[in-house]
Amino acid sequence: MKKIRTVLGDISPEELGFTYSHEHLWCCPPPSQKDRDLELTNYDASLEELLNFKSVGGQALVDASTLDYGRDGNKLKSMSEAAGVHVIGTTGFNKHIYFPDWVEKESIDQIKDRLVHDVTVGMDGSDAKAGFLKAGSWLQLIHPLEEKVTRAVARAQLETNAPIWLHTEAGTMGMEMLDILEEEGVDLSVVAVGHSDRNADPYYHLQLAKRGAYVQFDGPGKVKYYPDSTRVALIKNMIDNGFLEQLLISGDMGRQSYLHAYGGGPGFKYIITKFIPRLLDEGITQEQIDTIFIKNPARWLAF
Repeated sequence: MKKIRTVLGDISPEELGFTYSHEHLWCCPPPSQKDRDLELTNYDASLEELLNFKSVGGQALVDASTLDYGRDGNKLKSMSEAAGVHVIGTTGFNKHIYFPDWVEKESIDQIKDRLVHDVTVGMDGSDAKAGFLKAGSWLQLIHPLEEKVTRAVARAQLETNAPIWLHTEAGTMGMEMLDILEEEGVDLSVVAVGHSDRNADPYYHLQLAKRGAYVQFDGPGKVKYYPDSTRVALIKNMIDNGFLEQLLISGDMGRQSYLHAYGGGPGFKYIITKFIPRLLDEGITQEQIDTIFIKNPARWLAF
C-alpha cells in the first residue's frame, strides 16, 4: 500500500487533496547568499501565509527547503499542526553554492545514508520525516559536487523508494540530471523536474515528459520573467501532447517579497484565486485542473 510521507506521519494518497507541489515555509540560505529576501524565518508570518493558502481551499503543501538551505523539520511540523494543512518536507540539496563542507569530504554512500536517515527517522533532530529527495544543478552546467549529491539522492531513492524533485537553474540541465539518475538505476517516473517553465521551451518540456518524468511549472504570477500568457501556452502544450498526467504546477514563493504575510506578493492565494480562474477562462477544464493539482501530486509523492 503506497503512502505519502508528511511531517506529521504517513497518509494515504486519497487524503492529500489540493496541493502546491513546490513552496517554501521556512528557509535560511547560508551567509554566502547576500540576497536575504530569500530568508523566511518569521514563524508567525510563514504560518499566516500557510493559513492564507488553507483559506482558499489549499490542503497540502510541499516544502522544498533542503538541509543546505536552512530547513527545520520542527518548524514544519509545528506549522502543519497549527494550520491543519499537510506539509511534505524534503531532504537533499539545492545547488553547490550552498553546500556544507562535508559534501566534499564524505563519500556518495555516506551522503546517501544521511538522506535515508531523514526519510526513515526524521529531519533536524525531530521525528518529522522527509517525504521526498532533492538534488540541484547550476546554470548550463552540473558542478562536480552537484553530480556527486545527485548520485547520492539516486541511491537514497533506490533504498527508500521516496520520489525525487530536481532544482534546475533557469530550467537548464534537466535532461542531463535525468541522465545521472538513470545511470544510477532510478525509474524516471518518480522524478519531477522543477523550474521547467523558466526555460519556456515547449519542445524541451516534451522531451522531459517523453522520458517519463513529471514536468513542473512553478512561476505563475512572476511577471519579472514573462507574463502568465506564456505559462498558459506551455500548459496547453503539455496537455495537447498527451502529458496532462505528468504536469505539476506551483508558485515557488520562496521570497519575502513574494508573500503577503511578509509584506509582498502575489502570495499563496494567487494560483487558486487568479491563475486557475484564468486557466478555466482559457479553455482548460476543471477536471484537468483537478488532475494537475490533486491527482498528479498524490501519484508523484506516494511510495
